[in-house]
Amino acid sequence: MKKKKGLFVSIEGGEGTGKTTQTKLLTKYLAKKGYKVELTQEPGGTRTGKLIRKILLDPNHNEIDKLTELFLYLADRAQHVKEVIIPALGKGKAVICDRFIDATVAYQGFGRGISLKLIDNLNRLVTQGVKPDLTICLDLGPREGLSRAKSKYAKSTRKNLKAGDRLEKESISFHKKVRIGYLVLARREPRRVKIIKVVPPASKTYSLIKKFVDKIL
Repeated sequence: MKKKKGLFVSIEGGEGTGKTTQTKLLTKYLAKKGYKVELTQEPGGTRTGKLIRKILLDPNHNEIDKLTELFLYLADRAQHVKEVIIPALGKGKAVICDRFIDATVAYQGFGRGISLKLIDNLNRLVTQGVKPDLTICLDLGPREGLSRAKSKYAKSTRKNLKAGDRLEKESISFHKKVRIGYLVLARREPRRVKIIKVVPPASKTYSLIKKFVDKIL
C-alpha cells in the first residue's frame, strides 16, 4: 500500500470562533479517511510550549512587552515545528493545528503594530519553511467572539465572566485589528487561506470546512 503524503491544515480565527470544536471534528473526519492524525495547538503543542502558553495567557502578566510576546510565540513555534510538526508530516500524518503562523501576523502584526516584514522573516526562520497546505480562518465579530470566549474561560476556570485570559482582556479595537489582519491574509494568499463565516450550528461551519479539505486530499 502506498504511504499517504503528509497533510497540514491550520485552523485560525479570533477569540471565541469555535476553533477547538472544529479541529476535533476535522480530526475525526480525516481519521475516517485513513489518516493518522496529529491534533496540536499553538502555543502549547510541546512540553516547553505549555510553559510558554501559561505565561502568554496569564491575565496577571500585563507587563509583557509586545516584542517579548512576539518572541515567546516564536520560541513556542520553533520547538513545535521541530518536535511535532516536521516528524508527523515525515510519517505521512495529517497535522491539524489550532493556530500557526497566521495568528502571529494577525495578533502581533496587525494587533500590536509590529513590522509585518519582520514577522514574515522570523516565521520563515522558525518554521524551517514549513507552511500549511490549507488554512481555515473562522470569522466572527469581535464582540460576539469575546463574549463566547470569556464565557468558556469562566466555566473552565470558575472565575468571573469578565476575567478572560490575557488576550481576551484586550480592547475591542485590538480585536478588530486582528480580524482585519486575517481578512488581509486571505486576500494575500487566497489559494491557502479560506475565510469561513461562523454561523450556528457548529455542524454548518464544519460542512464548509470539509468542502475545502476535500479539495486538497
